Amino acid sequence: MQPDPEILKSLVITRMPFGKYKDYLLCDLPDFYLEWFARQGFPKGKLGMQLQTVHEIKLNGLNDILAKLKQMK
Repeated sequence: MQPDPEILKSLVITRMPFGKYKDYLLCDLPDFYLEWFARQGFPKGKLGMQLQTVHEIKLNGLNDILAKLKQMK
């Protein structure tokens, strides 16, 4: 199963809407912040899915995917 390219694209153009890292691109959020969400629970809805996806990508050492997408935007 291939990842949805629109979801991946959204990770490099969507900004965090709240909190200490408000206005950061989701792909630029620090690992420890994403790990905190993983422990506490990701928000519901689209934002939660996006944060969880960024966390999984970073957790699995696939940051190159985000870097390439960021260059293409």
